[in-house]
Amino acid sequence: MLDLITQYINNPDHHDVLAIVKGFRNGAVYGAKVRFPHALVMSFLFRSGSLEDKLKFVFDATKTHSKNLAKFVTIYKTLMYVQRKIVGKEQNGHSFIAGLIGGYFVFGENNNINQQIVLYVFARIMVGLAKLPVSRKTMEEPKHTFPIFAAVVWGIVMWLFRHDRDVLQPSLQASMQYLYLDSDHWASLKNFLWHNK
Repeated sequence: MLDLITQYINNPDHHDVLAIVKGFRNGAVYGAKVRFPHALVMSFLFRSGSLEDKLKFVFDATKTHSKNLAKFVTIYKTLMYVQRKIVGKEQNGHSFIAGLIGGYFVFGENNNINQQIVLYVFARIMVGLAKLPVSRKTMEEPKHTFPIFAAVVWGIVMWLFRHDRDVLQPSLQASMQYLYLDSDHWASLKNFLWHNK
């Protein structure tokens, strides 16, 4: 029986469809691997509530991340397969179309998990797009750009926090509150060194 299954999954005629199945599996596993430790640490460091509440948060966050990545990979790979079958070969825009549709249907719901994933990807594609002209040899690599980039990012976030903090993500607001405003207040050695409040 195991030999038949191995023959089936290694048959090149089944490769494209089985790649979608394995993509679903890899999305689910990767989502759990990435989210579980993050949710566990964040829950125990920053969330109040009972142990049961914290574990429920970890489970729910892990399940959502895992499910969404699995769904996205499945939609993306399925649409790539369908487009390739219709046109006869992969075209330049196929990955954009598949990503666009998958992104809309899977990550279009505005919740904390999707926000984190989309913002993570957004930051990395902005860096990638900035490197693209150098990679394609349409321009020379600029020198000393990262310090300027870092300065602009930190200048903007500090200005926004100081003057329009409500537009920032709640977790960023909380971190900045702790770092920059809570450090202005104490009444004893205890809440100066050992405890924040």
